[in-house]
Amino acid sequence: MTAEAVGRSTTPVAGAPRTLLGGYFRVESTREWIRAWVAALILLGPARLLLRLAAALPERGPAGIRSRTTCRTAERRWARLAARLVGLRIDISGLEHIEPGERYVVASLHEGFADSLALLRLPLSLTAVARDELATFPVLGPQLARGRHLLVRPERPLQRARALLREAQAAIDDGDSVLLFPQGSILGIELAFQPGAFNLARRLGRPLLPVVVTGGHRVWEHPFAPTLRANQAMSVVVLPPVPAKEAVARQAAVERDMKRLALASKTPPRHFDPSRDGYWDDYRYEIHPDFPDLARRVADHRRDTVGADAGRS
Repeated sequence: MTAEAVGRSTTPVAGAPRTLLGGYFRVESTREWIRAWVAALILLGPARLLLRLAAALPERGPAGIRSRTTCRTAERRWARLAARLVGLRIDISGLEHIEPGERYVVASLHEGFADSLALLRLPLSLTAVARDELATFPVLGPQLARGRHLLVRPERPLQRARALLREAQAAIDDGDSVLLFPQGSILGIELAFQPGAFNLARRLGRPLLPVVVTGGHRVWEHPFAPTLRANQAMSVVVLPPVPAKEAVARQAAVERDMKRLALASKTPPRHFDPSRDGYWDDYRYEIHPDFPDLARRVADHRRDTVGADAGRS
């Protein structure tokens, strides 16, 4: 049985779809609606309070306690609890490639918000680099700020390059690895990598750690749809690290290896279909040449859109 078939078989067919938390989530049955509310009350109540308390600690408290370190511990425990409450099964391989005590620039594939639940299973303390628009999201935005994660706008890379390098170095100095998503979006596996993670690894002098995460789009489809699915599976594969000095030169090879593994995964990756997902014209992305049909569609759309805008002006 394929992973897609497993996903379909665990989605109840009885009952009408129901929403919760202002429509951010939708489930397919009353039973799942009750389960989702129980999970929300736990995660947004006492579990969230622990996150807030951890973030409220001074930067360097009594007995050398650091707020960033405490935040990361609280985030990992919150993620484990969230995964347990939604029945998420996470298969992880390649942990032997992570050297204890090493600090990496982690480059991960990205499909959705559930990816963080899988990545926080890694034996690493992670400071994430995220889009600045996430700061406006309920719950997530305040945690990104309180937890001293790094917010950037990919459409303006030059404006943030120096600040990102300075803030990433501070995270490294505090003992964290820095997590980036080279695709820059959750649209799908077809998106070409951007060079930021590879350049950052070289400039920080830290090894680049490629991580292949798949299956997250099956858990929660936001922003494409609000469907929440329980009892799903995700896969995490850690590849051998790339020395900092080789990171930029090996970007194409690393991307090829990561996507090959993702396409062969037991939990297939998300695919970008503009007729279903839209073209996301306000976002900076390119389609990798290995997907020529989709690259042509996007190029034709962009050409037609520019022509239409010029005609209106």
